Amino acid sequence: MEKRYSDYNAYLRKRFGCRVQKITLDAGLGCPNRDGRVGTGGCIYCNARGSGTGAAARGQSIRRQLEIGMERMRRRYKAEKFIAYFQSFSNTDAPIDVLERLYGEALSMPDVVGLSIGTRPDCVGPGVLELLARFASRCMLWMEYGLQSCHDSTLAAINRGHDRACFEKAVVDTRALGIPVCAHIILGLPGETLEMMLETARFLADLHIDGIKIHLLYVVRGTPMERLLRSGAYRCLEREAYVDTVCNILALLPPSTVIHRLTGDPHPDELVAPLWALEKRKNLQAIDHRLEEMNIVQGMHFRKDTVAA
Repeated sequence: MEKRYSDYNAYLRKRFGCRVQKITLDAGLGCPNRDGRVGTGGCIYCNARGSGTGAAARGQSIRRQLEIGMERMRRRYKAEKFIAYFQSFSNTDAPIDVLERLYGEALSMPDVVGLSIGTRPDCVGPGVLELLARFASRCMLWMEYGLQSCHDSTLAAINRGHDRACFEKAVVDTRALGIPVCAHIILGLPGETLEMMLETARFLADLHIDGIKIHLLYVVRGTPMERLLRSGAYRCLEREAYVDTVCNILALLPPSTVIHRLTGDPHPDELVAPLWALEKRKNLQAIDHRLEEMNIVQGMHFRKDTVAA
């Protein structure tokens, strides 16, 4: 069945003519919101692994991580090409020569056709962007910036360490070099209403954002969010509310925005709540069903009079 939104896998197949899979990489880099340069402790939902695999701490090189991941994806999905996804922590938070070596090592692997660089919008100075522009001339490259919310009050409450204006500047500077941007947002952040979440979608729509990842705020062990949950100060979104919000967001986004993700993948051994977050297939099916049921297609409520950044 054809998707009612601009699906990332379909985008990759159209561009490369075959099945393309992302390989998640851990480069062992840090985060300025943990080491004191911006803040300490990180965002209130982030644990010590920073969404990483721990592969760098186990001594696995980028090459080895790719070899393992590519073998698995070939076997599971019959994938033919691969995207090297630098995911854990802030993957532009290192000296230029270190970044050049890491990205180059990934791109030197056979059948790696692109790079996705996950980072913070306050970690991309001119030197970093110039380096990325050189790599973008050699392969498909996406920058993935964590926004989470367009509301500065929420960003302060979650100890994000940057504001909306910082994200907007990073997007403008990156796209000025011809590099597409994928924004990450989180639904269900403390204190956010449905209207606030939809306003984040409208903000990104006004930027004509190239891509988006939509995440559920799930609670993992050892985080300030776990303490909020156990104290009764926070309540997780129910599945139905999440599904409805995702569908409403898709309706607001430009039809051209590539939907990289509609929900996250919590580590089962770390997840505290909600347990339904582990049911990825069921959640995606629920989104598809609701889109069909409500006759929603991506972009149907997009404000077409907005001007791209």
